[in-house]
Amino acid sequence: MSVFQRINITMFLVAILTGCASLPEEVNHPNEPVAMSLTSTLSELSDIYRLQQPTQETSAVLLQDTGWDALAQRLALIETAEHSIDIQYYIWNSDASGHYLANRLIAAADRGVKVRVMLDDINLNEREDLLVALDSHHQIEIRIFNPIPTRRGVTKWLNFLGDFSRLNRRMHNKSFTVDGAFSIVGGRNIGDEYFDLSDKINFRDRDVLVMGSVVTDIQASFGEYWDSRWSYPVDLLGGEASSDMPVFGEVAAPRYMNYPVLPEGNKTANRFLKELMGEMTWVQARFVSDRPVPVDEDNTSELKATARVLAELARESEQEILLESAYLIFDDRQLEEVQELTSNGVQIKALTNSMASNDLTTNHSGYAGRRQDMLEHGIQLFELKPETSLCEESTRDVSKCAPTIAYGLHAKSAVFDRRVASIGSFNFNLRSTYLNTESILVIENQSVAESLADDIDQAMNEDNSWRLKLQEGEVRWYSGQKSWESEPETGRWERFQSRFLQLLPIEKYL
Repeated sequence: MSVFQRINITMFLVAILTGCASLPEEVNHPNEPVAMSLTSTLSELSDIYRLQQPTQETSAVLLQDTGWDALAQRLALIETAEHSIDIQYYIWNSDASGHYLANRLIAAADRGVKVRVMLDDINLNEREDLLVALDSHHQIEIRIFNPIPTRRGVTKWLNFLGDFSRLNRRMHNKSFTVDGAFSIVGGRNIGDEYFDLSDKINFRDRDVLVMGSVVTDIQASFGEYWDSRWSYPVDLLGGEASSDMPVFGEVAAPRYMNYPVLPEGNKTANRFLKELMGEMTWVQARFVSDRPVPVDEDNTSELKATARVLAELARESEQEILLESAYLIFDDRQLEEVQELTSNGVQIKALTNSMASNDLTTNHSGYAGRRQDMLEHGIQLFELKPETSLCEESTRDVSKCAPTIAYGLHAKSAVFDRRVASIGSFNFNLRSTYLNTESILVIENQSVAESLADDIDQAMNEDNSWRLKLQEGEVRWYSGQKSWESEPETGRWERFQSRFLQLLPIEKYL
């Protein structure tokens, strides 16, 4: 059988499987009345705190730099919720933190809180039955973004290839909004590795607690995704809620080695949030999110809204741009703009994962293939060491850090002239630029921007990262007086895999 015959047979099978798909191409949601803004404990707290401030800024923020902070603040919001919880995530893992958060959401629903959860399809991992069981609660509604019509096995991925242009567009946004008064946005998904709890890998990550006027925009963005034609009620995916299926019974709260117990109950949560509000900074902020459904889903060369905003902030910079991104890939067009900036004296420094700290060799290969280009165009590159002291500072538990447990970078942040900060779901790679939907919070406040810049600078120092330079046209890694001619702390097989993957035309999809 010839190669062309094999291709024809494969495409024929794909066509058949696509034709047999059971899901509709899109969903038209019924028009629901606009929910009235209801007074709640959280809205009253926000209003009271706002009136006490002499400044004109209308939003307040607090950066979450540790896993304990991030999990504790989400739990406190759930325990205090009275009307609504709206959640949007790329990944929600079935692990200790994922189960406990789900348990607390059910408890909130039991007391009358309306819970809406929107998840991307790519990481459901055949949990439709569980999600349908949760969705059967009269106060919980779950929708899935852009699902693959065939739900099981090899046929699922053949179906994916049969509608590649559409199904390759994933919802990467993250938001967690309660009573329309407080929200958490940023880079974290829901799972132990994002909360410093994993026994396999933990991540340096970042998101931000928000209150004030910008929460209205975050809520509006959620509504746009919730009602989009690529948003499918979970029960359309074919799962079944078994009557004898235990959803979540008693689930113990995760425990941290050297942190306080997580907030439990309304009174504790209320007191916890009041203390946090004293640490929040009033700022000018705007929330930017991409359209849930692109105008032209086949056009993968158009910069999306989040990418355009970040590009404009870069063009307006006069002195320095600091980037922190788990995955880092710039294409030729972007590198030309980088060259113009660096030629005009703008210093661009970027922190990303080393091969030793990266959890995905595929993603690292795309960066490695562009690494020399980025250095030649004036970007100063820093790669995180897995055995960085940053891990112990965050976890307060050496047993959660390398070399015992892998440690990597998942944060997605930027600082422009130490004046404007951006925190969100946007990786500085081509998938975030052209394919995925993303969201960012742009914060205009010098003290917040300087604090974030100092944090990124610390991560870039030689105790925590390798500094990359070109020597006679070849990439070299440096730390103090030591230097390496190949990726530090990696083996030949890992480096071979990376080089091989660089030969494939997959750069935009990493």
